[in-house]
Amino acid sequence: MIDTALIAAIEAGHEILKIYNDPKADFSVEKKADHSPLTIADKASHLVIVSHLEKTGIPILSEEGKTTDYSERKRWETFWLIDPLDGTKEFIKKNGEFTVNIALIKKGKPVMGVIYVPVSGTLYFGSAKHGAWKLQQTPKTITLEQVLAQGKKLPAPMNSNVYKVVGSRSHMSEETITYIKELKSVHSNLEIVSKGSSLKICMVAEGSAHQYPRFGPTMEWDTAAGHAIANAAGKKLWLTDMSGELQYNKENLLNPYFIVK
Repeated sequence: MIDTALIAAIEAGHEILKIYNDPKADFSVEKKADHSPLTIADKASHLVIVSHLEKTGIPILSEEGKTTDYSERKRWETFWLIDPLDGTKEFIKKNGEFTVNIALIKKGKPVMGVIYVPVSGTLYFGSAKHGAWKLQQTPKTITLEQVLAQGKKLPAPMNSNVYKVVGSRSHMSEETITYIKELKSVHSNLEIVSKGSSLKICMVAEGSAHQYPRFGPTMEWDTAAGHAIANAAGKKLWLTDMSGELQYNKENLLNPYFIVK
């Protein structure tokens, strides 16, 4: 099942790259119901992922798929939660900071996550059983065994005395700016790093940033894969009052604000 998710993420990433690198590709943007952008690459990635994951017989909830009513969804003990192209704004800007996100949810918690970065070929994987891993220059066909043998275990030790806070490339809110100002009173050597998509969570998971505060709207599919990887690396996606972590398969799929650290 893990191998299926790995291959689905990588093949979806290659499908996105075909569009991203094609000078004749249609980059026209549609607006979804929440006014967020949607491109043909989002749709193409969704179709590739679903073609693989549906073979597992486990229900699928995708940002670009058919919305499943909560009356049915609440009965799902286990399901796939996917964002076929996280960071559509970064894709449109062509800065490379977009990802393919696939998570496995069990009883409201993300237990396995795969994040693939198409432009760099970097793969992040995490599960409670296997820990968190990063693999660069990922081959098109990959197995869990290869990830564990060739990947880098996360988190890596931080060798800097600079306190790094990662923020959104396209969604920095006033609340986030206020929070960071408060952090500066504790960490005088604080540095803000801007990054798009789920790469922000990956930076904390891998040890290249200390925390990622998010005082702005996200959906469950935006965070689930990164959440699983962060947990596997010993990090958490805390609610801002630190009372607990994000939960999944809620009736309203909008996440509350959170802090990754």
